[in-house]
Amino acid sequence: MTDVFTPAKRSAIMAKIRGKDTAPEKIVRRLLHKHGYRFRLHRKDLPGCPDIVLPKYRTVIFVHGCFWHGHRCKRGAKPSSNSTFWEDKINRNNQRDKAANKRLKSMGWRVLVLWQCQIGDDLQVRLLRFFGTKYLAKTQRQKRHS
Repeated sequence: MTDVFTPAKRSAIMAKIRGKDTAPEKIVRRLLHKHGYRFRLHRKDLPGCPDIVLPKYRTVIFVHGCFWHGHRCKRGAKPSSNSTFWEDKINRNNQRDKAANKRLKSMGWRVLVLWQCQIGDDLQVRLLRFFGTKYLAKTQRQKRHS
C-alpha cells in the first residue's frame, strides 16, 4: 500500500511526533503519583534518559511506543514502504535500548519497560507486581487512613 500523503506532508507529520510527555507516559505518571510515588522525568545523566526515575527506589521506567521500538503487536507493525529504512531504524532503537538497560542494571538500577499497548486496565496490577508487597502495603495503608 502506498502512502496517502506526499513525502513532504509525511515528513511534516513525522516531525511533530515527540518522545517526551506522551499520553501513555502521562497515564503511568498519574498512577504512580496517585499512589504516593514521587519521581523525576527524563534524567539525562542516566543511560537512555529514562522516562520516569524513582530515585528512592533505584528504579527507572521506560514507556516505549510499540512502533518506534519494534514491539510484536498490531501497533508495532512495520510499514511496507521503505522497509529497509524502518527495519534499520527500529533495530538501532532496540540496540540502544538494550545497551541502556544493561548499563542501568550494572549501576544498580531496576528497569521496567512498559509498552504503549500495555497501558490499560491491568497497568496498576503490573506496577503492583513490579514494586512488590511494600507497594501494595503502602497503597492499602493510604486507603485506610483516607
